[in-house]
Formats: sequence, structure tokens, C-alpha cells
Amino acid sequence: MAVSFAHIANAAVRARLRSRLLSVAATAQSLAALAALLNPDRVADAMGLFLVGVNGYSQFYALYVGVRLATAGLALLAAREGDQPILGDLAALSILAQPLGRFVAAFAIGLPQGLLFVVSGIELAVGLALIGLRPRGRFLSIRPSP
Repeated sequence: MAVSFAHIANAAVRARLRSRLLSVAATAQSLAALAALLNPDRVADAMGLFLVGVNGYSQFYALYVGVRLATAGLALLAAREGDQPILGDLAALSILAQPLGRFVAAFAIGLPQGLLFVVSGIELAVGLALIGLRPRGRFLSIRPSP
């Protein structure tokens, strides 16, 4: 019975940590989207982008506002207690997509520099931590194993 209780307690701690990390990720994504919305030129400059014309700004808003807000919403849904683990997995994959894209680009043009390198490291750490804290069971499954 002690092993069962320890397993339940461990699962509860993991769930609480994952929920908090998802909430922090949602807040960070929302703030990044807000910064991009309020001052797109400054954010684009910090990311090494030069926005040109309607299409340039439209694409910037789609990625830096739209996708970030979608990731934030998904992370908030996943942070709710008792939700299906797949929502947190999808939020983690959404967060991990950015450093993955930068890793692929590194083969062609090199690693990101400065602040973007730090941001990429944080995204990688958060995404991997979310996967590591998921309830026991198969990755991207609807329910944890009993």
C-alpha cells in the first residue's frame, strides 16, 4: 500500500508542477504576443527581421501574435486540473517547434545569436520539462496509464 500511496503522491506533484509550468508558459507566450502587437518593428528588429509591406507585417502578426496566442490558449486549457494529457503534450510540441526550426536553420546559416539563442534555450527547456512531467502513459495519448 505504501508504494501505491507514494506513486499517487508523486503523480500529484508531477501534475501540479506541469500545471504551473503550463501556466507560466501561457503567460510568457501571451506577453510575447502583446509585445509584438504593441511594437512590431522593435520585436522584429530584436529577432533579426525586417518587415516590408503589408505581407511582411501580416506574416509577422500571424506568427508572433496569432501562433503565440494559440499556444498560450492551448497551454491554459492544458493547465486546468483533470484535463487530458494530450493537451499539455500538444502545447509542449508547439513550444518545441520553435527551437526545432532554429536547429534546422543552424545547418544552413548557423545558430541564433544573442537574445534569440537564450530564448531558444528557454523554449527547449520548458518544452522538454513539460514532456518529462507528463502523466505516465504513451506520449500524445488521450489518457494516462492507470
